Amino acid sequence: MNDTDTTRVDHATDSTKRSAFEIGHMTFVEITADPVTGRMPTGHQRSRDTIEQARVADQVGLDLFAVGEHHRTDFVGSAPPMVLAAAAEATEKIRLTSSVTVLGSDDPVRVWEQFATLDQFSGGRAEIIAGRGSYTESFPLFGYDLADYADLFREKLDLLLQIRARNPITWRGRFRPDLDNADIGPRAVQDLLPIWVGVGGTQASAISTGRLGLPMALALLLGPITLHKQAIELYWQAAAQAGHDPATLRTSINLHGYVGRTSQGARDVMYPYFAQGMKDNNHQRGRGFTMPRTAFDAQTSPAAGLVVGSPQEVIDKLLAYHEIYGIDRSMIQIGFGGMPQSEVLEAIELLGTEVAPVVRQEVAARKGDLV
Repeated sequence: MNDTDTTRVDHATDSTKRSAFEIGHMTFVEITADPVTGRMPTGHQRSRDTIEQARVADQVGLDLFAVGEHHRTDFVGSAPPMVLAAAAEATEKIRLTSSVTVLGSDDPVRVWEQFATLDQFSGGRAEIIAGRGSYTESFPLFGYDLADYADLFREKLDLLLQIRARNPITWRGRFRPDLDNADIGPRAVQDLLPIWVGVGGTQASAISTGRLGLPMALALLLGPITLHKQAIELYWQAAAQAGHDPATLRTSINLHGYVGRTSQGARDVMYPYFAQGMKDNNHQRGRGFTMPRTAFDAQTSPAAGLVVGSPQEVIDKLLAYHEIYGIDRSMIQIGFGGMPQSEVLEAIELLGTEVAPVVRQEVAARKGDLV
């Protein structure tokens, strides 16, 4: 398909110094009516709230701030690089990443240009999580046939990796014009701008990501905490069989959650907003998707996926994810469903000051690293 096979491109991880376990806050900047007051926030207010969340996350020492991509009027985040560029100006150290870039419906040349520019603006803090997209509204919007869904992602990921690896570039494909000795800029500040693959848990996606030797970001919305255990095992097996050094590979999981001062208080704050968001913004399951309180509470148990509770509960849940999956990163979506900004910021602060230091120290101790 191309002049250079993706599998021969160097996918070594970036050399930026990392903590033993990275923790971040993520958002899709959804617009949801407050289930308590009935008030609908404006897009402008949600945008400004998002930048304030990034600023607080940076101040309290979180590792990552992430923005996801949707192309509907009930989401502001249709252009994550723009939101992240604004966040770059409000922050100093935190890394800035898409929680998903729907690569199959985008142009890899523009994706690279945008994130390399973000890397320049932020002084080398940009990352990309490239995914197929569990929501498909962007494909007809940009003139793509969903029958090509898988092929689009494979080809465009190949091109994105080729652009990262060399410049100028010559490339041939099916879904965009050919490139002949094309000069693509700017180049990133980082020697290797991190490109992760977002995987919803499908075995085929995990295997293909492992074969490429790329870092994998899993997503777990609801279900048992062990939901993706087989997928991550297949990822590691595929990577080893392809000759990739496990020491260079990184894995992550994206989750919904909330940190409160008390266990019950955290659940009481999160539930009405999470349930409202599932009803109003989760079009994949159709409008009218309801989540009873009993089902929500079951999903907050130690055996289930949501990361909700007191700081100690959240510490225990993240360490359980680390033990089950061997991950070294987690991003938590706090405030989904129109939660008031004050509650979101309090949870971000608790995550950064009370949860993250303990998790990092415990994971480092388990790995035998210096703390």
